[in-house]
Amino acid sequence: MKAGLPSKQKGAVAIEFAVVFVIFFAVFYGVVSYSLPFVLMQSFNHATAEAVRRSVAVDPNTPGYATVVQNTATSTLQQQLSWMPSALDLVIGADTSAVYNTGSGTLTVSVNYPTRKLNRVIPFLVLPGVGSVPNLPANLSATSSLQF
Repeated sequence: MKAGLPSKQKGAVAIEFAVVFVIFFAVFYGVVSYSLPFVLMQSFNHATAEAVRRSVAVDPNTPGYATVVQNTATSTLQQQLSWMPSALDLVIGADTSAVYNTGSGTLTVSVNYPTRKLNRVIPFLVLPGVGSVPNLPANLSATSSLQF
């Protein structure tokens, strides 16, 4: 009698590997494809909050106070989001805004990043019965505001 696998079991290992590989790849792809949007959202929330915090430090007696507050918020956003690679195509001023409403004394800082720009960095898979993976909203948005 020969040592090894019986003749009926020759293809079983290949089939098992194929099934396990598909499951492993699906989990791995899910982790990788959802991690970037989560990192972006955390960065956007931190950047908007930091822009508002730094704008609070502006002296209200400063000439052109509204402009200085708005410029401080914009430059802080730019500084906080400078780590982002150019492939993500975040445009400060187009995808971000810092608006100081002099009537209500409210500063609102926001980032509104279209998720379609992520196609350049991570491929979106369209699976039958599941849809697009990762399944993201049209925009990743973060807003922080403060009334002075």
